[in-house]
Amino acid sequence: MRNEIIDEIFKDKRCDKKRLTAFGFSPANDGSYEYVEEILNGQFLLTVKIGRSGKIEAEVIEAEFRDKYSLHLVPNATGQFVTSVKNEYCRVLKSIAQNCFVPDYFKSPQSKRVIEHIRKKYGDEPQYLWKKFPANAVFRRSDNAKWYGALLVVPKRKIGLESDGKIDILDLRADEEFIDSHIDGKKYFRGYHMNKRHWITVCMDGSVSMSEIKDRIADSYAIAGKR
Repeated sequence: MRNEIIDEIFKDKRCDKKRLTAFGFSPANDGSYEYVEEILNGQFLLTVKIGRSGKIEAEVIEAEFRDKYSLHLVPNATGQFVTSVKNEYCRVLKSIAQNCFVPDYFKSPQSKRVIEHIRKKYGDEPQYLWKKFPANAVFRRSDNAKWYGALLVVPKRKIGLESDGKIDILDLRADEEFIDSHIDGKKYFRGYHMNKRHWITVCMDGSVSMSEIKDRIADSYAIAGKR
């Protein structure tokens, strides 16, 4: 049965397994992790299991009789007691999401490779600055706090592509000559929501090679470092 509470709490999040043991999870031989916490003064045990693939499962067990409790998962269930169980269930899951998971808004493989490349080469993490636009992240230089990249999820038509759906894009600084010579309306566009003379948008759909993107990031990083 689909667990809508888990779906909502862990939406657009990815498990960082390095954080699990510090939180209290125990690793198993099959690559999964399990966490157990007493809730409601020990009346119930909440068991959370994160599988090797990242799948999340959670069970509430009555401590005395070891019976599975599930009323907290019934949408129209009411009453003070079931509400108390649901609140505790959500509290623990939200704490796990906050302490053991990281944002995972960007679905394209190339976006994930960009994040990993920047993390390894420049030591910078994506910064999510806007609650209203959670799938927008920026990269800043650590020495002067200037942006040198912005990773966004936008409707394709917003950047000029004649198709529906959304696309991951990367905004980067570039010199005017490079921008003028590379805008093609297919893989390179003038900076989306940026100064169009000094920023260029790159589609994260594989149309630009990863080696070229790395070069563009290096140029943007250098430009952001100039006084």
